[in-house]
Amino acid sequence: MTRFRTTAAIRTVLLTGAIAVLPAAPALAQDTESNASSTPNQTVRTEVDGQSVIIVEASRYVPSAEGETATKSDIPLIETPQSVSVITRDQIDLLNFIDAQQAVRYVAGVSGENYGPDLRFDFIQVRGFTPKQFIDGLATPVTTTIFSNGVDLYAFESLDILKGPASVLYGSAPPGGIYNQRSRRPSSEFGGEVSVKYGEDDYKQIAMTATGAASSMIDGRITFLARDRGATRDGVDAQRILFAPSLTVHLGPDTEFTPMFYYQYDEVNGDTNGLLPAQGTLLDNPNGEIDRGTNLGEPDINKYRRDQYGVGFEFAHDFSENVGLDVNLKYSEYDEDHTVIYGSGLAEDLRTVFRSSFPYVEDVESLAVDTRLNAKLFTGGIEHTFLVGVDYRDVTNFAGYGFASADPIDLYDPVYNELDYTPTPITTLYNDQKLKQTGIYAQDQLRMGNFYLLASGRYDWVDTDYRAPFVGIDADTPFLNEKQGKFTYRIGANYVSESGIAPYISYATSFEPLLGTDFVTEEAFNPSEGEQIEAGIKFDGRAFGDDVKIFATAAVFDITQKNVVTTGGGTLPMFGTQSGEVEVQGGEIEVVARIRNQLSINGSYSYTDSEIKESNVEDEIGEPLPVTPKHKVSLLVDYTFQVGALAGLGFGVGGRYTSSSAGSLPGFFNPIVLDSEDPVLFDAIVHYDTPGWRFAINGSNVFDKKYVARCASFTNCTFGASRQVIGTITRKF
Repeated sequence: MTRFRTTAAIRTVLLTGAIAVLPAAPALAQDTESNASSTPNQTVRTEVDGQSVIIVEASRYVPSAEGETATKSDIPLIETPQSVSVITRDQIDLLNFIDAQQAVRYVAGVSGENYGPDLRFDFIQVRGFTPKQFIDGLATPVTTTIFSNGVDLYAFESLDILKGPASVLYGSAPPGGIYNQRSRRPSSEFGGEVSVKYGEDDYKQIAMTATGAASSMIDGRITFLARDRGATRDGVDAQRILFAPSLTVHLGPDTEFTPMFYYQYDEVNGDTNGLLPAQGTLLDNPNGEIDRGTNLGEPDINKYRRDQYGVGFEFAHDFSENVGLDVNLKYSEYDEDHTVIYGSGLAEDLRTVFRSSFPYVEDVESLAVDTRLNAKLFTGGIEHTFLVGVDYRDVTNFAGYGFASADPIDLYDPVYNELDYTPTPITTLYNDQKLKQTGIYAQDQLRMGNFYLLASGRYDWVDTDYRAPFVGIDADTPFLNEKQGKFTYRIGANYVSESGIAPYISYATSFEPLLGTDFVTEEAFNPSEGEQIEAGIKFDGRAFGDDVKIFATAAVFDITQKNVVTTGGGTLPMFGTQSGEVEVQGGEIEVVARIRNQLSINGSYSYTDSEIKESNVEDEIGEPLPVTPKHKVSLLVDYTFQVGALAGLGFGVGGRYTSSSAGSLPGFFNPIVLDSEDPVLFDAIVHYDTPGWRFAINGSNVFDKKYVARCASFTNCTFGASRQVIGTITRKF
């Protein structure tokens, strides 16, 4: 059961000429050979005029009604007056995206892989800011330092990116946006897949998902993944296990109860996650260029372990055709244990690297509940899509670390296993925090013919108990208390023409609570506040027919964030003066198209101009935000033959360019800012589909361009992702 509106299939075209060139997709004969499946895409064989035809169906390649993340309701994307990018399961499968960082390669205004091919987390920037992560609309138990929990992309039906302020529905969030991952759901239709991958750097993976009806009342799904891989850096390997079962219990024609669970274990051995010196990567070194596989850690000592799980449910009940109730609940735990030997400085000979030992542990527990009532109402000639809700979060977080020096190593001839290593103890508190957040919100979309007005408002109460950091882990220090509240809102309007062209404009606000006391005024910090005005045009190509699907967005925006605290390092705003202001302006164009199940197009361009307007660090004023490229352009085109001897065979090629960006802000620890490089990278795909089977070879950075993805400091540089070629065999059923 679902109450979400199913709009007519979004008919697509990027260029009218492209449609004209492609032959019309043949109508499927009644005796079509097909493996009926509830997996998102499938391949069918039919005969037309005695000729065999193979069609790779991907009905959800182009998003249409997936506007739930932006509005928590069934309002389609074309009616949503804010930029939303949805990377669907069809795109993920057909383009072989391994993680969320790869999935945003062809999305406007979003950058990933800022620390190269990180094997633990998804590093993503949206319009200059690090987005908060949500799963099924509920905040995840992310770490203190990184707003990502790294749950594998295979667990999800889609990756939704809401650009701009989202506090009006989600509470605490940065002004750049959030990303929400929707878990795979059970289906009453039997289907699934088993896939095997093998590729460069000894990449090995087996994954499966299966769903179907267990009885007339119960549908089930089970998803599993096991991965073992190496890395570009020498002496590194990683393992991952994912297990995610779910059920849907039909309690009647109007009621569904869907319990869901996920568990993931990660182990990464030998990695430093970059931390190379600037001399020899981004800057010249008389001793030569550093090899991309250089590892300045200790492969037998450096270890990363992570256990995490989430258990909860979704409950949906329709009181009538126009009134319904939704309840989402999830309890999550996240445990991380990290020991790393890393390069922390370069000697005068520019080849001897000083090293440090840094163990880190973090435990996070989170309970999140979101309850909302939705209704369709009519007042005169106005149709209302109304929503009112309350959500609650209860989070505890504890993190600690240790620090010690370690023996140096030769940058150009590293020798391992000669370190007289005694495990460094965890001695220092980094975070001990208990947060409770309650928010009440309401939203109304008013429809008057083809004109839509969306208005939303929310008030949040945030109550936080915390201990001051950077003291002894066992120190008997008191808990401090911060109570903060904030009203946020969004208002937007758009007009959807009969041809599927929808101009829109919106204004939205955001907030983030800040811990600590102003070092100058000795008063508690106020919440950081953000605002955005955005205008644009969306297009769904409905006039082109059912076998042509497209969704395109062009937007311009202006974001301002105030009450920013500059602390000179770290993410805990415990110290500093609250005087900062940031502005980000830009424009974006994004298109996703699939034409007659033969031609797929993903393309984007974004211009992002960020600037520090005010800061208590004078050198920061006028500087751009870190990891915020001014230009990003990408295009991928994929074509599949449907008839003849090559039927089922397809090819794809893509190109990506991201301009250089600052690795950090100046001042405190960075006397100058080091920019990343700006390479042009190419991707390629070869695939063959037949009913029930898919064989594919996907390559990214196929010419193996070597480049520096980021230099956060003189001792913290990392190379970008090297060439990755992965072969996949998938059996669908």
